[in-house]
Amino acid sequence: MQETRSSCCYCGVGCGVIISTEAGKITGVRGDPEHPANFGRLCSKGATLHYTAREEMRALYPELRSARGELRQRASWNDALDLVADKFAEIIRQHGPDAVAFYISGQLLTEDYYVFNKLAKGLVGTNNIDTNSRLCMSSAVTGYKATLGADAPPGCYEDIDHAQCIFIAGSNTAYAHPILFRRIEDARKKNPELKLIVVDPRRTDTASAADLHLAILPGTDVVLFNAMLHVMLWEGWCDMAYIAAHTSGFDELKATVREFTPQHAATLCGIAAEDIVRAAQWFATSKATLSLYCQGLNQSVQGTHKNAALVNLHLATAQIGRPGAAPLSLTGQPNAMGGREVGGMANLLSAHRDMANPAHRAEVAKLWGVDEVPSQPGKTAVEMFEALRSGEIKAVWIACTNPAQSMPDLNLVNAALANAEFVVVQEAFRATETTAYADVLLPASTWGEKEGTVTNSERCISRVRAALPPAGEARNDWQIAVEFAQRLASRLGKAALISYTNTEAIFNEHRASTIGRDLDIGGLSYALLESAGPQQWPLPQGKTQGLRRLYADGIFPTADGRAKFVSAKYVPVAEDISARYPLHLNTGRLRDQWHGMSRTGTVGRLFSHVEEPLLAMNAADMARRSLSEGDIVQLSSRRGKLTLRIEASEEMRAGQVFMPMHWGNRYMSGLGVNALTTNEYDPLSKQPELKHAAVQVEKLALPWQMVAMRKGEALQRMARLQPLLKHFDYASIGLFGRGEELVILRTANATPVAADILVEIDAILGLDDANEVMNYRDAKRGISKRALMEEGRLLGVRLTGETVARDWLKEIIAQGSDAQSLRPWLFAPLSAPPAGQSQRGRIVCNCLDVSEQEILAEFRNGLDLPAIQARLKCGSECGSCVPELKRLTAQPLLV
Repeated sequence: MQETRSSCCYCGVGCGVIISTEAGKITGVRGDPEHPANFGRLCSKGATLHYTAREEMRALYPELRSARGELRQRASWNDALDLVADKFAEIIRQHGPDAVAFYISGQLLTEDYYVFNKLAKGLVGTNNIDTNSRLCMSSAVTGYKATLGADAPPGCYEDIDHAQCIFIAGSNTAYAHPILFRRIEDARKKNPELKLIVVDPRRTDTASAADLHLAILPGTDVVLFNAMLHVMLWEGWCDMAYIAAHTSGFDELKATVREFTPQHAATLCGIAAEDIVRAAQWFATSKATLSLYCQGLNQSVQGTHKNAALVNLHLATAQIGRPGAAPLSLTGQPNAMGGREVGGMANLLSAHRDMANPAHRAEVAKLWGVDEVPSQPGKTAVEMFEALRSGEIKAVWIACTNPAQSMPDLNLVNAALANAEFVVVQEAFRATETTAYADVLLPASTWGEKEGTVTNSERCISRVRAALPPAGEARNDWQIAVEFAQRLASRLGKAALISYTNTEAIFNEHRASTIGRDLDIGGLSYALLESAGPQQWPLPQGKTQGLRRLYADGIFPTADGRAKFVSAKYVPVAEDISARYPLHLNTGRLRDQWHGMSRTGTVGRLFSHVEEPLLAMNAADMARRSLSEGDIVQLSSRRGKLTLRIEASEEMRAGQVFMPMHWGNRYMSGLGVNALTTNEYDPLSKQPELKHAAVQVEKLALPWQMVAMRKGEALQRMARLQPLLKHFDYASIGLFGRGEELVILRTANATPVAADILVEIDAILGLDDANEVMNYRDAKRGISKRALMEEGRLLGVRLTGETVARDWLKEIIAQGSDAQSLRPWLFAPLSAPPAGQSQRGRIVCNCLDVSEQEILAEFRNGLDLPAIQARLKCGSECGSCVPELKRLTAQPLLV
């Protein structure tokens, strides 16, 4: 066995991992105890990374198709890259460089990002290169630049340990950044006086742990922040000496916030005025206040001003530049920060240079050895796909991201990809929503196979090391871009601009571009990262350690050295509720899934906490609509419709619903929640309002229902079943179990599905052999059941017309227990569990496979949380389930 230190590929916390390999396979992963981001801890997703290293779902060789609609065929790398180079060169010659575009990803390494940026802006000559970080972090970028002068989060994770007040806004940190939340829990244990304020329309696990939860109405963050500043001014809690010495623009801001009294803001925000006053007092009078914020602020038509209004509070109270005091944005992807550092967006240049600045463009042109870099900002994410649909952009290269699932207004995005003249998809996983549109599929390396660096939310640069070579014929992302660039340069008659042979050469060029800039890493090298571990920037030449906190001296990277207050005006959400669409839809993350599930969707145990897409709704709203738990509903907006099950949720206020962002058309019928979201965006950051849409919920009558499940070869069977989801009015598919997993297909229709579809499902699941499969059919009642047993163990079933037995049968199959005694019940008219059989319910602790029912049983027996944890061990590994454990054992009605 060998071990390799690397980084987790999920969220922006940037945890260090140690990868175990044996006989050419990744066999395990554990947290790196020496990494400063996590000190050995991993969340439920990171702790299961080794299960995602299987090759069943990977893209393993290049594939081409000669005409749209035909199946792709295997090809050599030479043929694939020659075809792409020919096509891009032809389009560039005929229509100019802006007729092509590159859409890349915060999951790329910094070195990958740098090469793509140089390829587009230096070789092709277009700024049409943007990234899915536009969807998550561009408002944070513009907010920082507008107030502090640079895209540089001023704090660090260590500030959690020093804070006296932590202010979390628009982030379910317990789910989205669990390792940081563990650190918050530790800090509160050490300092019982630490105050936690959470701003979120939902009472999430994060909010339920707060000393003060501000459940504001969607989109009213600026109102709240301005009202808090109003209170701070009125009560004399602002640091006027700091404001005078280190800032500008405060008088204009005072005029803006004058009208935001707590009483007025309370009406707009839907919270109590006294809670606004309390939040302002805790924030301003604390010895050190740390703000943590994420997509609830960023993904908004007012995202920049939401960010700026929060930074205003820090500047007004001098809560910046000291241990525990900072506005610290949390990135959603592992290297969103690194992409920003190299200018990998349509309006940026390398090392935080301004594209509109001629001197900055000249510096980059000199560095790259080209006459000039284009001055016109390129198309940002939403604009890029609108241009693809209109034909303004002819060809797009998509790398390491899945826009057919993650972009807003997915009907527009799908139309754009279908209309595009040429689509290249560079991807590690063969079957994403986007690869379906690929004219050329280029197989890329993925976690455990990559070499380079990433930068996390606290400006900390870590080494990513390959534990194994890329699977199959896959290649590293930077290598693919280099080989394409060399071919394209030849076809365009240009000098070979890009010819790197390793990632260190790329890093060294990037490093040179930063010298003298705000993110100066002139003193950083691969050698230093190897010897001293991860480092924060800036780390200029002559230094041996990065700077943890910025602006301690009160000097900011602006023309006059002063931070700038932004007079943030309140703008409502992009579309308000109406009689036709009377509900606010909020979107967000689950604890155990990540983004479009191309990785987490291959691990059965990560479905155990939430098994299928569900719409969460307030119980009173459900009662008004005569809805019950588990009913199938139609969720609709002005742009699309989805069919899914509904659940009652105490997290939701009346008038609001919530759906996770993860499920796309590979896991449900319909395109996913982003079929409903608007493509309206912030005019400053160009970040779309992915968090909110106005919707309606209506009950559907789908009397014909089916559940099918099969153990063994689950990933392959799931891949074959996924194209069939479109045949059902409602469908969801997923995995279940630990060890040998099973695939589960759940469907419902207004009328019975066509017989040939059932035949195909049976064949995929191995339930089609009449000699081996038990078969029961009641034509009069519309019920049919099939079951496959081998050596007394149940391997698979299909229940049509009567599915009450689905949950307990799922657990029997997963456990592999003796099922001989179940034969009489399996085909009973109503297949309720026989005596002694009970369903465990959803899994709360994924690490140790502890279910909700097991926890509640101990709670009802009189055990408190510490005793339950001592007995069941739940929450003793990664700790991701601890907030839920606290919530479950804090409800007296369950005793």
